[in-house]
Amino acid sequence: MNVMKLFDLTGKIALVTGGAGNYGRQMVEALGEAGATVWTASRSLEKNEEMADQLRKRGLDVHAASYDQTEEESMRRLLDTIVTKHGRVDVLVNNSVLRSPKSAYSSLTECLSHNFLANATGVILMCHIFGDQMAEQGGGSIINIGSYMGMLGCNDTLYEGCPQMASTGANAYFFHKGGMHNYTKYVAAKYGPKNVRCNCLSLGGLFNNQPEPFLEQYAKATFLGRMADQEDVKGAIVYLASEASKYMTGAVIPLDGGYSAK
Repeated sequence: MNVMKLFDLTGKIALVTGGAGNYGRQMVEALGEAGATVWTASRSLEKNEEMADQLRKRGLDVHAASYDQTEEESMRRLLDTIVTKHGRVDVLVNNSVLRSPKSAYSSLTECLSHNFLANATGVILMCHIFGDQMAEQGGGSIINIGSYMGMLGCNDTLYEGCPQMASTGANAYFFHKGGMHNYTKYVAAKYGPKNVRCNCLSLGGLFNNQPEPFLEQYAKATFLGRMADQEDVKGAIVYLASEASKYMTGAVIPLDGGYSAK
């Protein structure tokens, strides 16, 4: 097969959770541009529908849905919605993440419990629910979205001169991203015999008009001297979703401009 055809996702059905977010949008765009029918879902249907409408105007086949990653039945309904319409789901991108401020809860324990329900239990259930469907249909690709914070400790020097950002590296985020990296290998082992692959992209920071001191300090911490832009994840997402990576599973791939290698 011609190598470019290996990247073609025509006829594939993909779901990107958190697809209306900063990183999520380029994931949805990439899969759609490669030919896939793409669903984007999170708690806010309005945000997802707005983005889906914009992409449909560009000729991409994008649909919107809502779901709650703290509720198993909500996840199962999301799967049923996609399978009822298309008969299958070929790609799952686990990109949703809940970052609730402590001020929203009566105690730190309550805050952590809610975050873990979405970001740990929720991810496990999404892999299980969609992985079982993929196994039954004979194949699929699960792409977990991790972070360099799942590989390294917190670097407080990045936030010097930016006190408003100092709480960005919350302890729960480090914990569940680290767990996601290793859980990816478990999912790869569990579903590999059914031709279902599972890999993880360990992402770095995305430029989003952060304060100048942070941007300068972050740039110095990478080999490429900058944060990720609005296209830097697109190629890797298509690669992992497509037949181009058909012999790759259980991998945790850094995509952070060299931050984690420095």
